[in-house]
Parts: sequence; C-alpha cells; structure tokens
Amino acid sequence: MMAANSSAKDIADDDLEPLADETARQAQRVVAAYATDADECRMLLSMLGIAPATRGE
Repeated sequence: MMAANSSAKDIADDDLEPLADETARQAQRVVAAYATDADECRMLLSMLGIAPATRGE
C-alpha cells in the first residue's frame, strides 16, 4: 500500500462546497444500510462529516 503524499492535486478545505441537504440524506441512508449497528453508523456518519444535527441544534 502506498503512503498518502501531499501534492498539487490536494483540495483545500476552502475549496470544498457544502453538500446539498438531499445529497447528505441519501448518503446517510446508504451508510445506515451498510453499518452493522447504531454505534458504527454514528461513527461512520461523523467520520464522513454527514452526521445529522443533534435535536438541540
């Protein structure tokens, strides 16, 4: 396996566009379908940056 190297092709955080709400919901459904349990689902959603907002927000 090759090590990850920084290059000119890297995308800066400023260049990233936020996901549309519908796209995020679709991604959440896919992750939930493949997760083995609720804890794994929460972890994967968090890692991908598509975790749903908490009820207090």
